[in-house]
Amino acid sequence: MSGLIALLDDVAAIAKVAAASVDDIAAAAAKAGSKAAGVVIDDAAVTPKYVTGFSADRELPIIWRIALGSIRNKLVILLPGLLLLQAFLPQAITPLLMLGGAYLCFEGAEKVFHLLFPHGDAGVEADFATGDPAHLEEEKVAGAIKTDFILSAEIMTIALAAIPQSTIWMEAVTLAVVGVLITVAVYGAVALIVKMDDVGLHLAATAGSAVARGLGRGLVAGMPRLLAVLSMVGTLAMLWVGGNIVIHGADVLGASWLYDQIHHLAEVAAHVLPQAAGFVGWLVTATLDGIAGLALGLLLIPIVTRLIAPLMGALRGGRAAGH
Repeated sequence: MSGLIALLDDVAAIAKVAAASVDDIAAAAAKAGSKAAGVVIDDAAVTPKYVTGFSADRELPIIWRIALGSIRNKLVILLPGLLLLQAFLPQAITPLLMLGGAYLCFEGAEKVFHLLFPHGDAGVEADFATGDPAHLEEEKVAGAIKTDFILSAEIMTIALAAIPQSTIWMEAVTLAVVGVLITVAVYGAVALIVKMDDVGLHLAATAGSAVARGLGRGLVAGMPRLLAVLSMVGTLAMLWVGGNIVIHGADVLGASWLYDQIHHLAEVAAHVLPQAAGFVGWLVTATLDGIAGLALGLLLIPIVTRLIAPLMGALRGGRAAGH
């Protein structure tokens, strides 16, 4: 009997430790998630543009595929990669993040350049001309997952920095919780946004009250404009986040001039409007980060399109020929 009581005491002690660990993980995940909230908003703003132009029955499957890719990015690649880098080569994290930020700047600048100087996309036109929407969908999903990888890397890095130093398994579980919850939140919100017009159609056609039918018609009329606004916000977010990553990374590596100038201008602007100092400081910082991101992205367009992309295409072609 005394042995059974001792066993129960041990089980109770283990349960208390486990409960405390769960509480610690939940608290750390909440703190890490709040620190990454800005990038999460950017992620939610960027994603809807990847499903515009497809039939309604393909929207949710595309979002689901991108969400699975995002989970894979976070849990299979980034989580172990970041923990290994933090343990053995922490100085490599900043340069890798800067490369990702530069990619976001390139993506955003390319969208702006296309808007200012419209030109056809030969690959997309060929897909439509040959009646191959499946290939176009594959390209869109692959592009979305690639962009998600950069944003996810920023989210997971911010989350890792916000987690109190602990055992590696505690950090791993906390990062996994943050990654899964953020992915569910982002892509759940995206799914609601892109399907809202279908909800509007349903209300307009079947609702019993005039108010509900009017709401449905309003949703149908307003969703294309909302998606267009989100697409624009997504492009601006790429430039803002990308510029911020590069500028902050340069500061960490010792090249602090641009970071210091932006910080100084944000402080000056905040003093002009002390009633909204926090918002004004953020707005000035985000705007200048975005301008810097746009400038970097425009510089990268000819480098990527005329040098890196042809080189990567030649390498892929060579490998395919080798096989």
